[in-house]
Amino acid sequence: MKLLTHNMLTSHVKGVVNGYPLLIKATEVKVNEVDFNPQFVSRMIPKLEWSALVQAADDLGQREDLPGEPVPEYENNEEFLKKVHRVLLEVEVIEGFLQCPESGREFPISRGIPNMLLNDDEV
Repeated sequence: MKLLTHNMLTSHVKGVVNGYPLLIKATEVKVNEVDFNPQFVSRMIPKLEWSALVQAADDLGQREDLPGEPVPEYENNEEFLKKVHRVLLEVEVIEGFLQCPESGREFPISRGIPNMLLNDDEV
């Protein structure tokens, strides 16, 4: 599961009001090189919940020098876009789980795929 995916997932367990951001508890993380596409990264930045991205990268020990907020005129800042690219697309949680911040419900991550399916009593 890439951190781009994590940034868009939320818990929909019945009764949960604030199921975002999900906490990451990883047992296996890999960093895989992915071709850099500055246009894609710059288009994704406004769609991200930046603080959740920074926290997720920090929790995984992968934040490095990613700033606490996007830099001004980031579209033209290749160095910044490469930092965001690395965290969004190259850091991948292979095994572990996501945890709802409100209910504590855990969603497993297996072979890089988060299972967000709910039990009948959670819908």
